[in-house]
Amino acid sequence: MKTLDAIAALIPTLAGRISAGAGASDVQAVVERLADDAAVAALEEISENVRLLDQLRLIVTGVIAGRSTREAGHGGLAQSRGYPSAVSLVQQVTGVTKTEAARQVRVGEALLEDAPVESVEVGGLPPEQATSVGWRQVLRDGLRSGTVTSAQFDAIRRGLGDPPEGAEDAWAEAVAQLIEEAGRRTVEELTAAARTIRDLLDPDGAEARFAARFEKRSFRTWFDQDGMRRASIAFDDEGGAFVDTIFAAALRPRRGGPRFVDASEKASEAELSADPRTNDQLSYDLLLDLVRAGTLADPAAVFGTRQAGLRLVQIVDPTDTPNRVAVTEDGLTALPAAVAERRICDTGTIPVTVDSYGNPLDVGRESRLFTPKQRIALAVRDGGCRWTGCDRPASYCEAHHIDEWARDDGRTDIDRGILLCRFHHMELHHGRWQITRDGKHDFVLHHPDGQRSVLHPRLPLRYAWGNIDPPPKRFRPAA
Repeated sequence: MKTLDAIAALIPTLAGRISAGAGASDVQAVVERLADDAAVAALEEISENVRLLDQLRLIVTGVIAGRSTREAGHGGLAQSRGYPSAVSLVQQVTGVTKTEAARQVRVGEALLEDAPVESVEVGGLPPEQATSVGWRQVLRDGLRSGTVTSAQFDAIRRGLGDPPEGAEDAWAEAVAQLIEEAGRRTVEELTAAARTIRDLLDPDGAEARFAARFEKRSFRTWFDQDGMRRASIAFDDEGGAFVDTIFAAALRPRRGGPRFVDASEKASEAELSADPRTNDQLSYDLLLDLVRAGTLADPAAVFGTRQAGLRLVQIVDPTDTPNRVAVTEDGLTALPAAVAERRICDTGTIPVTVDSYGNPLDVGRESRLFTPKQRIALAVRDGGCRWTGCDRPASYCEAHHIDEWARDDGRTDIDRGILLCRFHHMELHHGRWQITRDGKHDFVLHHPDGQRSVLHPRLPLRYAWGNIDPPPKRFRPAA
């Protein structure tokens, strides 16, 4: 068995610092003496080794899965060792959950699927080259090159699914762009982005998938062995998004919602923050309040000063028909245009004029704070907190002036505003960070130590605006 010092020899930052036969406590003592930069460097080096080992494990897992198919019967590799499937074998050997074992098998199989072709460098692969390689190979090479992790690979693969006939080139471009996006998004956000892009590229399939999930909606209750009534709900897309907005509005103070609120809402938020109930208990009580109150509920009594509501964004070209897919303002979940059309009858619309990049028109220096309509425009353009790696939705964000309003003659213009969640907004003001923008180009985040990074717009929104270079090839079903 490998000793800890032998493993540490593979990590330059720790090499030579750990003596032969060192135990876990000895290693801990060494690591605790590391400077901050050295600790981060060690983590990066360890992660690289883990990535390489994970890739090797996936290849082995894929081979085992290929030899343990149902068709192989009891003669399969896993079955001959007493396991019903490759997933069971992997779970037992690795000690992970069944869900994680299934993910490893799924990625391993996808990594080895089809006949192998010559690999390409995926990091920064131009989309026009991706189309000639094939979307599956682009994704596989992204994993092999270390550009994406196995979890990100699985998120993109499952989120996009298989393309309809004639859409392989568009899928290859989408894969290349999602791989490039992976470094600044959480796995959960990457999954959601892949699903939304799939629906934007394949509106016919989007409607079919929406209808299929709608048919699966269900609600049931039962008593467990202790006599406690339990429930299970399967939401359709629209219903799930609507429920999310209800609970998000009610629990925003607990989840880091905006600070810039009026006095009555601030008092309500302070009371909720001090409430001894857990978030799950608060959600349960809110659900029962809604059931009891029904359609006669007083919004202020149930939701506080902010009434919940589902806001949809639909791209409308004056010279063309509306986009056949709409997205939710929070989470960018794709919904068929028919859902938006039905909601327009109930709630109306708020038109926002934008350019081809989603940038709303200037509104001018009207006041110190952004107006409600400007906040809507920022949500349409940004889709949530723009800080790299943050997944906070638009409703949890605050509008930040990149030009200080009083000192720098800052303007309350959309062009000079950006959505940031409460944490990153405070981090920017108190941590000597800065955000700049040249005209309508990308926003740039300036680190206190002088480093710069571009705050890229969310990829699903770029697809929604058609701001993809080169643009994905649109396709229509065969006549």
